[in-house]
Amino acid sequence: MTEQLSNLWPAPLATRPLNATVTVPGSKSLSNRYLILAALGNEPVTLVGLLRSRDTDLMMGALEALGVRCDVDTTTDTTVTVTPPSSGRFNGNVDVFCGLAGTVMRFVPGLALFADGPVHFDGDEQAYARPMRPVLDGLKQLGAKIEYHGEVGRLPFTITPPTELPTAQARVSIDSSGSSQFISGLLLIGSKLPGGLRLTHTGEKTPSLPHIRMTVADVTGACGAIEADESARTWTVVPRAIQLSDKVTVEPDLSNATPFLGAALIAGGTVRVPHWPETTTQPGGLLPGYLEQMGAKVSFPTIDGVRYCEVTGDGTVRGLGSFDLTAAGEIAPSLAAILVFADKPTDMVGIGHLRGHETNRLEALVNEIRRIGGVAEELPDGLRIEPVPSETLHEANMETYADHRMATFATMLGLRIPDIQVINVATTRKTLPDFVGMWNGMLA
Repeated sequence: MTEQLSNLWPAPLATRPLNATVTVPGSKSLSNRYLILAALGNEPVTLVGLLRSRDTDLMMGALEALGVRCDVDTTTDTTVTVTPPSSGRFNGNVDVFCGLAGTVMRFVPGLALFADGPVHFDGDEQAYARPMRPVLDGLKQLGAKIEYHGEVGRLPFTITPPTELPTAQARVSIDSSGSSQFISGLLLIGSKLPGGLRLTHTGEKTPSLPHIRMTVADVTGACGAIEADESARTWTVVPRAIQLSDKVTVEPDLSNATPFLGAALIAGGTVRVPHWPETTTQPGGLLPGYLEQMGAKVSFPTIDGVRYCEVTGDGTVRGLGSFDLTAAGEIAPSLAAILVFADKPTDMVGIGHLRGHETNRLEALVNEIRRIGGVAEELPDGLRIEPVPSETLHEANMETYADHRMATFATMLGLRIPDIQVINVATTRKTLPDFVGMWNGMLA
């Protein structure tokens, strides 16, 4: 208890309407996909605007263990040159540490197929609860041997690559209902298989389809070719040499913009985020439309050649009734924080897979909404939030479950509820290295 109390951060209360511009770092999803694709090429690639956070540092550490060089430009810190192994093979007989990063634990195992020996994977203790089996079953179908050192289907494990990769088109079937990352992890390496890959998802629903589309677009941008038949839940990857262009710029992380832009609805006022892309494969690109449905005024002004997303609210929030978030479940915690203050109930559905993220996010959201006096319950495929009078919401020490999005969720509540204390706000370093500084700057 003493340790917990020493790790409390007081979430600042908004005492006036906001008027702030917040520059959001590069996309984690794109950063880690580009790092994998750069490692799969033959020539060096310079990534500009790369997110520097725990997750991307874990990815670079994993690649370096496999023999990939990741040279950071110390003048910018966000420019990294990735040089693949000259041998064309990754190092075997090495240890890869995944931390709690889903993209590391689900994307890097595919690289072990092309290693010259076994690769051992481990991570944070909390990572042992995250499902891994679908991607590992896929690698097993490609000839890899999987040795589990704990619970079957979870970290830690060792992958021994096959003596020979299949020369004909490899056909792999997995149930990726728990995470789109299982599909993405296999699509990223499919081009390097001698006969290519035909991947079929056997589950009834495909979670976070925009993330899979992002992977398809990124592979295509690296000289690959993937034919997607989403209705049949099948992807066919053509065997090709993968190579990103020599310089790639990373978009800002639009999902990480959600707490800041959403703050305008909770506190009132205006928040703007620069460098907002006109088109994007990021699920966070759907955010402006969602905020408009909740009552925000959204515009996209261009100032000095830079395109902004600008959100203005007056402190009122419209509930959404039945709200399908299948396409962008990762922003559900931030939207839940806004909807706590809504005028009518909202059922966020299509997000059952959030039970398998850094924590069981649906259970965690219900626990923390109830902790402040709110009303929420889990649904089979989502979460229901009932409105209560704002004056009945009260102070609390908010648990974050080592989950960065639960930390930003709690911080958003603190904009309107006095004396919200966030336990271990440092978990936000997973994707936002200076979240506290950015948040205080927005309120300054």
